[in-house]
Amino acid sequence: MRLILGLVLVLLLAVAGYVAVTGYLLARAASGILTVGPLAAALATTEPPADPLALGFRGDPMAALSLPFETVTLDTALGPTEAWYVPATGAEVGRAVYVHGIAGAREDGYRHLSMLHAAGWSVLMISYRNDAGAPPAPEGRYGFGLLEWRDLEAAVAQAAPGPEGPGVLVVAESMGGAILGQFLARSDLAGRVAAVALDSPAISFRAVINHLAEASDRPLPGPMAWVAGRLLPRMTGLPLGEAEVDEVYARFAGPLFIAHGSGDRIVPIAPSQALAAARQGQTATFSTGADHLGSYAEDPDGYRAAFAGFLAGLGRRP
Repeated sequence: MRLILGLVLVLLLAVAGYVAVTGYLLARAASGILTVGPLAAALATTEPPADPLALGFRGDPMAALSLPFETVTLDTALGPTEAWYVPATGAEVGRAVYVHGIAGAREDGYRHLSMLHAAGWSVLMISYRNDAGAPPAPEGRYGFGLLEWRDLEAAVAQAAPGPEGPGVLVVAESMGGAILGQFLARSDLAGRVAAVALDSPAISFRAVINHLAEASDRPLPGPMAWVAGRLLPRMTGLPLGEAEVDEVYARFAGPLFIAHGSGDRIVPIAPSQALAAARQGQTATFSTGADHLGSYAEDPDGYRAAFAGFLAGLGRRP
């Protein structure tokens, strides 16, 4: 009996040690993703595509889409940062703000810019802390929205300068969804956002960590992710337990569009599906089998039709 108990104890200790080590390794990898520099450097080694509607294209709106634009300055808490303002041609239907994802750039929004401009919208394409040419965050980290929402606040203040005027549509991709969610939860200007469009949104840090654990193909991904979730706030200095904004979007009263691919290897689709199911307000969805931010590339005609329908619905609102 003692032998059996001893073997069980050894097995439990081995499992606990395995979970602790693999959880630490997962936390270290996630901490590396949130560290400014390595991810952007890795992305920079890829040859930029010639198609302005492909992720990774670099160049201003005139070079990309032959659209006149202005370079404007946003007064953020960390200092001035640049944004591109692309005015509507003719009568302005509405104003939109585009927010890119982690280690991305304003140019990542050209797919949405092309659709918004065709529908008569003016678009503000922003940079935020840690972007090239923008003020660096003193933490040296991407904050999964916990830090960057203040930069979005400066953009919304510029695009919708008064509480009595029309609200803005905010288009957010990947970590941009986390940024917008924190803005809606924390900012005094949240009421100036009239509508939201999301693509592959990172609305739950916990879900992203669980997704990464499952993708590692190691045994016991659940306990491994649990350990990583406990270690990451200490490693990063960020209260990442607060990086959960799915309920913020569920409560958002305005119209919401959400696109996501079931093959997303970075941000799981399940939180987006749960959000769509939980919504009471006007909600439009577009689903594909694509990888992260790949739904437009997989089905551009379907995406454009779905997004155009969403925009048309905004115009029909009372």
